[in-house]
Amino acid sequence: MRVVRDFSVSTIAAGFVAALVGLTSSIAIVFSAARVLGADDAELTSWVWAICIGMAVLTIVPSLMLRMPVMVAYSTPGAAILATLKPGDFTLAQGIGAFIISGVVIAVIGFSGVFERLMNRVPVALASALLAGALARFAISGFADAKTAPWLVLITTMTYVAMRRLASRYAVMVVLAVGTIVAAVSNTFHSDELRWSVARPVFTGPSFTVSAIVGIALPLIIVTMAGQNMPGVAVIRSVGYDVPISKVIGSTGVGTVVLAPFGGYMFNLSAITAAICMEPASHEDPTRRYTAAVSNGLFYLVAGIFGTSITGALKAFPVELVHIIAALALLPTIGTNLAAATRDESRREAAMITFLVTLSGVTVAKIGAPFWGAAAGVVATIVASSRLCPVLRRSGNSPPSED
Repeated sequence: MRVVRDFSVSTIAAGFVAALVGLTSSIAIVFSAARVLGADDAELTSWVWAICIGMAVLTIVPSLMLRMPVMVAYSTPGAAILATLKPGDFTLAQGIGAFIISGVVIAVIGFSGVFERLMNRVPVALASALLAGALARFAISGFADAKTAPWLVLITTMTYVAMRRLASRYAVMVVLAVGTIVAAVSNTFHSDELRWSVARPVFTGPSFTVSAIVGIALPLIIVTMAGQNMPGVAVIRSVGYDVPISKVIGSTGVGTVVLAPFGGYMFNLSAITAAICMEPASHEDPTRRYTAAVSNGLFYLVAGIFGTSITGALKAFPVELVHIIAALALLPTIGTNLAAATRDESRREAAMITFLVTLSGVTVAKIGAPFWGAAAGVVATIVASSRLCPVLRRSGNSPPSED
């Protein structure tokens, strides 16, 4: 069977690393969001179940159907928005109702093709800069952890550099193994987090209110489309896969509607974990990288079945190890997109503005940096190419002569 033959050690390793990064980097924010809405322990476990099952199905099914890596994640900025709500302002049922409305709107936006047409108008240089900025901001934290775990960061980085020369396909997998050994030797691997139990989904009936739609659904839609789906599209296009963007985004909306009563508050295209699975390091043959996405989905499926138990197992890894593995795995994608962003001299400054604004992490009106980075780059492009700059248009980037 072709699918089985297409799997490899490197694609399975990439799928595992992506799951490790996806679940450990921000699952605590999801816990906070659920608690704010009044979820008890059983409902909290259901949230983990719904999120993991949703990511698994929405990743595995299209990846197998298209034979291309399609990566879906839960909305981290969406969870952050929920976590900032005041406890008691909304009930869990009202939150569920808002999630369902959000899913319906995302499905309409996706299947209608509106979002894809908008992304088609963003120049390649700006899209590359947007992606580089979003990934670089995450990667920086990996090297910044040298303050708390210098030996771990140093050893894993040197291992990665050596393996990229010796066997680049297995670099991330070897780094994970070496990092785990270093963590165990330094007593930062938390084995006490390891415990097993099967998760049980808990259904919560929705309650639809205007206040929840305005206070939860609307911000959730905006931050997910601008902060998650926009970089997600950029990742897919940066590696050249012809994924039907509109249908995939539409399916994430449907998935949200179906799983919202169990805690699946919002699904979207992945950016960071997608970059890990779509890079040549996962497999040198682009037609076989879809198995990295399928592997990622299978790990999420196991995580969903065992709920908070598997989350605890993933939390056994020190956060510094998770950060540095992600940072190293993202280096090739960041470098490639920075090169693409600055290749066209006429768009270089606009691309750098996009990159720096996105990298800054600035949030205005609860809308994240990727949106503002893209907006700033588009404005800069329009200004630079308009009649507002006749001298620069005549003489390139050189200042006017004094003669």
